[in-house]
Amino acid sequence: AALQQLRGTSDLSAELEEMLAEQAAVKGQRAKNPWELFQNAAVRWQLVSIIVLSSAMQLCGNDSMYSYAAYVFEEAGIPQDKIPYVVIGTGSCELITSVTCNMIIDYAGRRPLLLGGYIFMAGWAVVFMVALSQQTQISWMPYLSMACIFAYILSFGIGPAGVTGVLPTEVFDQMSRPAAYMICGSLLWFNLFLVGTAFPFIVKSLAHFCYIPFLVVCVCTALYVWFFLPETKGKSFLEISEEFRKRNFKTKTRAGFYKGPEEVKTTTL
Repeated sequence: AALQQLRGTSDLSAELEEMLAEQAAVKGQRAKNPWELFQNAAVRWQLVSIIVLSSAMQLCGNDSMYSYAAYVFEEAGIPQDKIPYVVIGTGSCELITSVTCNMIIDYAGRRPLLLGGYIFMAGWAVVFMVALSQQTQISWMPYLSMACIFAYILSFGIGPAGVTGVLPTEVFDQMSRPAAYMICGSLLWFNLFLVGTAFPFIVKSLAHFCYIPFLVVCVCTALYVWFFLPETKGKSFLEISEEFRKRNFKTKTRAGFYKGPEEVKTTTL
């Protein structure tokens, strides 16, 4: 009854079948602790994926954009008393795009949104650094900087902000999800503290090119998503688990071929 009210339909046979199949797959198991995930080879790549993506959420420099917002808006000629409202507007953009992402995620797919988000953020970071370096020489550069701030935040909201939070649900089973979310939450707060502490020193050292570290994070995360993260759209948990299982237990033989866990028992390096 609760699912029918949530989904708005009475036809839940496919979803209930998937839930029962997942329940049967973890029958007899207990909830995992966070440290047990690090010791479990069966979830190695799932764990690496959420560590990379949860860390990138803060290390990509989105929150640091707000540190520059007031300065850029002032240079663009916005009255001092109106700047706080414009900064609130940038946060509203992030909120709107995050909600929009959750509406289109099942149509666009997880990988395209993550890839597009981090690739666009990398591109806007380059433009932003160039605009900052020319801010005092060219009259219209503050407007380009202001556009970069909005574009960077919009790119973050439509991709990483909306997708990263749902991935642990899709790649971990019912017994591992609470521990996975504990790891994600811990990484988010730790990296937020790290960026907040380090950013003033980065600005002091690199000046207008302070976004180079964030650019590197965006590029590396996009590469990870491209090469290692499978698409989860339209797949059941068991199908997603099978894709990760092949990667987790993939072992190279002397002939150069890769075999699964059953074959590895008899033929390995």
